[in-house]
Amino acid sequence: MHQSTPQSSRIAHVGIAVRSIAEVLPFYREILGLPAVDLGDSDGARIAGLDAGGPIVELLEAAEADSPIGRFIARRGPAIHHICFAVDNLDATLERCRNAGARLIDEAPRMGAEGKRIAFIHPASTGGILIELTEL
Repeated sequence: MHQSTPQSSRIAHVGIAVRSIAEVLPFYREILGLPAVDLGDSDGARIAGLDAGGPIVELLEAAEADSPIGRFIARRGPAIHHICFAVDNLDATLERCRNAGARLIDEAPRMGAEGKRIAFIHPASTGGILIELTEL
């Protein structure tokens, strides 16, 4: 099977876990002047999207304490939760991850908050950072 060569990737968004979107949103909207981006909620998180000039900032608030964001906040407090890279071919990139021995959280792509196919790679394989992949 021919394996495709990766093209250049770019940062699609940065997910920031927050205790309360209402408390931090004024900083991003009023002080930094970032316009809102309409995103749906996903994976037990309420999500406020902000356009950072191409990449999006996702403010992630736990809808439930036992959701991924709820558990993250309980362990680490508010912090950057993940970085999402847009790749040219999600399926081929996941295959390269598998071939390299990377630990995948999502073995197959699924739908994300922006209505795009996504997959997460475990931090154990990425130097401690949760990485999300999506297609360009």
